[in-house]
Amino acid sequence: MNRAAIINGMYEAMHAALGPSRWWPGDTPFEIAVGAILTQNTNWGNVEKAIANLKARELLSARAMLALDPAELAGLIRPAGYYNIKTARLRNFLFFLKDEAAFEIESLKVHVLDELRDKLLAVSGIGPETADSILLYALEMPTFVVDAYTHRLMRRHGLVHDEIDYHELRALFMDALPEDVALYNEYHALIVRTGKEWCRKKTGLCAACPLQPFLDICP
Repeated sequence: MNRAAIINGMYEAMHAALGPSRWWPGDTPFEIAVGAILTQNTNWGNVEKAIANLKARELLSARAMLALDPAELAGLIRPAGYYNIKTARLRNFLFFLKDEAAFEIESLKVHVLDELRDKLLAVSGIGPETADSILLYALEMPTFVVDAYTHRLMRRHGLVHDEIDYHELRALFMDALPEDVALYNEYHALIVRTGKEWCRKKTGLCAACPLQPFLDICP
């Protein structure tokens, strides 16, 4: 079985075992984008607290957040950790939205994927995972999100070498899968769920994992 067939088979196995994920949490595309920035180096529970603070003050909009004093914004997002760094990153993104889309995030869809991805990656504080999360989950554009769970799962199944970088791994999935926003969304969510439950950092619980059958067929 070649790698593309294995990658597709893994999706089917996880989906059959776990069911739909219905990701990413957020009421609006802008909220999803803010969450993608805030979730860097923290868990989602902390992000929810920060977003709740913004909502309670009716400040969860690009214009309102940019108008805030940076210290006040930092205080509101404090639960997400690294709040001064994340305040700077959020403001960089907000200025980007102002300049590129007059604060209307969905107006960014006028750009083709690769062009917009390059623009996002040029924003200080937005790396490949965050950019792809914004593109896929907030803007519903067909790009695959790679994270630490993706690296770990693929390495443990012998499908990639230890030093594979983000862009190579993203390309591996996008070459193997049909171009489908819903599929990319669901696949990434299933990888995260499988990583948290079974493919853990220190010890993998392989015997009970939905992907156990793939251990013997992977190269």
